[in-house]
Amino acid sequence: MHSIKNKAVTRIYGKGRGWVFTPNHFIDLGTRKSVDMALSRLEDAGTIRRLARGLYDYPIQHKELGMLSARPDAVAQALSKSNASRLQPSGAYAVNLLGLSQQVPAKIVYLTDGANRTVQIGKQEIRLKKTTPKNMQTAGRTSGLVIQALRYLKKDGVTSGMKAQLRRILSDKDKAQLQKDRIYAPAWMHTVFNEIAND
Repeated sequence: MHSIKNKAVTRIYGKGRGWVFTPNHFIDLGTRKSVDMALSRLEDAGTIRRLARGLYDYPIQHKELGMLSARPDAVAQALSKSNASRLQPSGAYAVNLLGLSQQVPAKIVYLTDGANRTVQIGKQEIRLKKTTPKNMQTAGRTSGLVIQALRYLKKDGVTSGMKAQLRRILSDKDKAQLQKDRIYAPAWMHTVFNEIAND
């Protein structure tokens, strides 16, 4: 048990502060029961923090603010468990990530080609929602983020200020990719893509 705990600590320290994980990240070290016990002891010692059932992090410590909240992306990555399943921020969170809104939503939704999963961390809900292969074609690309943000805002909700913001923050490469990925977007978005691409 002591050995499992030491090996777990070495792995946690190696990943660095901000890492979010589940017991499955240590299943190569011993039985599930022994891993759970080791993590429980590390939590009791204040080394790690329990975020939700079966979900922990090695929290980032801020000089003035103390322990910082876990990053949603890190939580989502941990929940998706294996790198085999992809993630795509969607809805109000995609809008926030692009700077089109300053408001961080209380419910953060990621589209995934893996399993559905929802976890409540403090006042924030992080949800992994299984979606169609078409919606995951642009996962991991800025174009995917733009498509999901616009889908949430709807045609009438996209302002000229938002288009200007996207023109400003997207690189030429991003804009070119957006035009390539228009096949995965509703027809009304094509006009918006053109406006973003042409300064």
